[in-house]
Amino acid sequence: MNASVDAVQDAVIEEFGLFDQWMDKYEYLIDLGRKLPLIDPAYKDADHLVPGCQSQVWLHAEAEDGRVEFTADSDAVITKGIIALLIRVLSGQKAGDIAKADLYFIDRIGLKEHLSPTRSNGLVSMVNRMRNISAEYAAAT
Repeated sequence: MNASVDAVQDAVIEEFGLFDQWMDKYEYLIDLGRKLPLIDPAYKDADHLVPGCQSQVWLHAEAEDGRVEFTADSDAVITKGIIALLIRVLSGQKAGDIAKADLYFIDRIGLKEHLSPTRSNGLVSMVNRMRNISAEYAAAT
């Protein structure tokens, strides 16, 4: 049984709370990106690019038993860490839960305010893409 979206968010908030400095949080984010499982190279194409991101982000999703599993990659280390964090919170959750999730962890850990405007826009684009894909899966079931 997967932990709920909120339970995973609360764990992320707690982990980021261990760091006092944002440079340490960036290092942790980069480390999360390094640990992101590799996406199948077949999905590193134009159809899987997330629009609105400054760097390239490829996102693939599959649904099984009403739950959505995401894989992704990026050509930028911080962005790869951001998508790894989003995957940690959302992957394996029910499609309907993802589509309507309040991703409060983003504000609570201060992520959006510590990103450049273009990276912040990319974060919003990644979240919207994951929600839209999940809404489509939810509507199809």
